[in-house]
Amino acid sequence: MLLLKPNCECCGKDLPPAAGDARICSFECTFCAACAEGVLQGACPNCGGGFAPRPIRPASLLARYPASSERVVPGCSPIGEAD
Repeated sequence: MLLLKPNCECCGKDLPPAAGDARICSFECTFCAACAEGVLQGACPNCGGGFAPRPIRPASLLARYPASSERVVPGCSPIGEAD
């Protein structure tokens, strides 16, 4: 089951379950589109993989399969650069 993290791991922006600008890598690292395309230049700083739009879980399933409420501490830089 996809985790649906609640915020961008780079800037901390809230990314609710229906956020159209949420991006994930294959390990479910989660970023907003602005960070994924901007500072990260399309590569996940954790694994080096690319990003895809995060699927939106239908509202009818959120009660049974809720999004994570555990926020990820923001802070990132492209791979190969120090934070």
